[in-house]
Amino acid sequence: MREDEKREHGTAALGLATGHMHGCLYSGNTAHPIYADVLTPVQPVPGRLPMVMIHGAFHTGAAYLTTPDGRPGWAPYFARHGRSVYVIDWPGHGRSPAGPGFHTLSGHDIARSMQSLVEEIGPCVLLAHSAGGPIAWQLAENQSGLIKGIVGVAPGGPANIQKALPDDPEAVAALRFDEDAGCPIYSDPGTVFYVDVEFIRNYWANTPRFPVEALDRYARSIVGESPRILNERFHIGGAGLMVQNPAVIGQRPILIMTGEQDPRHPRKTDEALARYLGGDFCFLPDLGITGNGHMLMLDDNSDDLARLIDTWLNEKGI
Repeated sequence: MREDEKREHGTAALGLATGHMHGCLYSGNTAHPIYADVLTPVQPVPGRLPMVMIHGAFHTGAAYLTTPDGRPGWAPYFARHGRSVYVIDWPGHGRSPAGPGFHTLSGHDIARSMQSLVEEIGPCVLLAHSAGGPIAWQLAENQSGLIKGIVGVAPGGPANIQKALPDDPEAVAALRFDEDAGCPIYSDPGTVFYVDVEFIRNYWANTPRFPVEALDRYARSIVGESPRILNERFHIGGAGLMVQNPAVIGQRPILIMTGEQDPRHPRKTDEALARYLGGDFCFLPDLGITGNGHMLMLDDNSDDLARLIDTWLNEKGI
């Protein structure tokens, strides 16, 4: 057998074992290119649209590929169940190149870059986590014909329904543990923002569902973040990303999913977001599912949560 035939045979065998083939592509625009892992099901299910997974701040697409304790992530789950999956790295994150002005990267920059990918893919659904939420709302408003559904996993809302916070580090620091204010953090606009293990423990690895035995491994996956992204997320100085027409976003099925132990996403906040966008709200304790925090795709019941999302998508016919 020739070497190229061996490679093809090996790739095919791996696809049969995992239920999907794994490739990659570069997309985006010249100013902000983006890398995407592409998981293609061995047995596609007719009618199941491709899914684009958008990570949150300080993370990369790796959060959807595997869990810190080594279990397959949400991307392979949905690929095994017949859906092509595109897992992006935001510009300047992971394998997406960073320009010299990374500290000025904005949500608008990411959304505009992702528009190119969506146009390449065609009709699709978005799955957006945390600070990826405002990017998804922007995409849905600007690419309304191609975005057929959105799953928001503890997503940030549009700034339309957020209280603007003062552009004052001391005032924002006083609200750091205020859940009604979203536990905001102030970021110096002139420098990349990094978090430490204490921050990770307080906000992302703070629940009984998180695989805390793999905390060190998870911490090594965390990257520096654009301060502009963070100040937009907390609407500091009125910098948050607004939507012009919420009704346009609500023209497609929307699901907001929230766990009970996420200090930045208390029930009333995410339920209000679902109501504002005309979407469905899934508060996990209402289903008897307890102990989840912010990183739902990494928690020890991540497959159960993916199954809930998959069922919802199939019920909506997307």
